Amino acid sequence: MAIEWSGLSPEILIRLQRDRRTPLGAQLQTALREAIRAGRLGPGERLPSSRGMAAELGLSRGLVQACYEQLEAEGYLSARSGSGTRVALAATDPVPTAAPALAVPRLDISFTPGIPDLSSFPIRDWIWAWGEVSRRASAATAGYQDPRGVGDLRRVIAGYLSRVRGARADAQNIVICSGFTQGAALTLAVLAAVGARRIGVEDPGYPDMGAIVTRAGLEPRAIAVDEDGIDVAALAASGADAVVLTPAHQTPTGVVLSPQRRHALLDWASAGDRVIIEDDYDAEFRYDRQPVGSLQGLAPNRVVSIGSVSKSLAPSVRLGWMLCPPRLTSAIATEKHLLDRGSPALDQLAVARLVESGRFDRHLRRMRIIYAARRSALDAALAAHAPSLSVSGLSAGFHVMALLSPAANEEAVVAAAAARSVGLQGLRRYRLNAAPGPPGIVLGFGNLTEEAIWQGISTVAELLVAD
Repeated sequence: MAIEWSGLSPEILIRLQRDRRTPLGAQLQTALREAIRAGRLGPGERLPSSRGMAAELGLSRGLVQACYEQLEAEGYLSARSGSGTRVALAATDPVPTAAPALAVPRLDISFTPGIPDLSSFPIRDWIWAWGEVSRRASAATAGYQDPRGVGDLRRVIAGYLSRVRGARADAQNIVICSGFTQGAALTLAVLAAVGARRIGVEDPGYPDMGAIVTRAGLEPRAIAVDEDGIDVAALAASGADAVVLTPAHQTPTGVVLSPQRRHALLDWASAGDRVIIEDDYDAEFRYDRQPVGSLQGLAPNRVVSIGSVSKSLAPSVRLGWMLCPPRLTSAIATEKHLLDRGSPALDQLAVARLVESGRFDRHLRRMRIIYAARRSALDAALAAHAPSLSVSGLSAGFHVMALLSPAANEEAVVAAAAARSVGLQGLRRYRLNAAPGPPGIVLGFGNLTEEAIWQGISTVAELLVAD
């Protein structure tokens, strides 16, 4: 699509070499032809006026006019009164397109885990927060910020984590990042720099964790998870120098790390001067009782606790936070600075305004009611259509794990559901390197209505309970 410049002359990168024997007019013609042929100037694109082009290049207006007339005669340009000089629509060949992608089955209902209700994003509150920030922001807000993030957001998040998550939070030790993935990568880079080599990851666990660890130049070690959470004895035997886990609501099983395991994990970390990376990804959404406090609150010098607004607001906001042990804060902030010079300051201020105004808490209270109703709908739909299915994780968040019959073919179930326009996700995706294990399905319900949940489960129920 051609850009409309609203009366302003567009800028075009053209280099003329005055020390060459080739006349400047011929050089200008060649440069414009090549720009059009290469697609840098697309069909319908308006060129600067002859007066503007002449002033920009230090040429006479008559020379530019002669160039435009020559290219118009050759069919590269077209000129119309009131519309200026433009690239002729037929001047360029179509850009070769890539081979068409393979057809993907259309999904009417998708139980994709990890996605909140996108239609419930508090857009009015977000616009209000941006308006507040825009009115209050100083010129310095447009510049580079503290590598740890904007001070206002770090102070607000410290208060929020202390109040809601039972964390021992100090704004000085909070680093703002783009979410858990970046926070984990920054932490792993720092750990690698001080000699870490092996990182324990839950198995099953966060699908991309093995790849994130590997990209940091470290070796992921799969650590089994049972009804009490990560197996700390297996972790100790693995030789891991650090561990990444989801203690408040394990991904994907939904279990909570038991008190005994918590203490054993902290003893393991203390005994070997090790670091625990806590993925505190959806602790705001618990339905059966009060949320489990952050692991960081028990050992602030051992735990890097990472949270974000990806589940509470929306993934596209791309803001998270890292509550760091004081000894790691500076190194992690330096990594963040070297990586991207900091997360967007105005977005940080908008989130800070949402939280301190109480609108963020109000949004969370509303979403808890919505997700609890959807959780109940899923529970009822499974009880009605697949009562024999073994399900875990219904007490929090917006996903559950369902174990299939040991003889079931997980991939075949997912494919058969897709053929019925229902998207499912297999448990094997959550295992390190897609290692084999008991077949299962992870069902996300955050972005589905209660009606869609019932319809989806009824459509695929026979697949889920088939032997």
